[in-house]
Amino acid sequence: MSIATIIAAEAAHVELPMPPVMYGVVALIVFAILGVVTFTYRDVANRYAARVHARSAHKADAQDHTHE
Repeated sequence: MSIATIIAAEAAHVELPMPPVMYGVVALIVFAILGVVTFTYRDVANRYAARVHARSAHKADAQDHTHE
């Protein structure tokens, strides 16, 4: 017998801690939770776009006044 045959024979006797379908259900739940977490971060960059624009405009005005 080769080592691959022995390993394959032993692997056939392994009992899973839960039914195989439940692994898929757990994966779907985990991906759904990760999707919700990702969805909560939508538009975060746009939320502060006005502040960034105002700061850059203020900074440009301040530089214009120093060069005059």
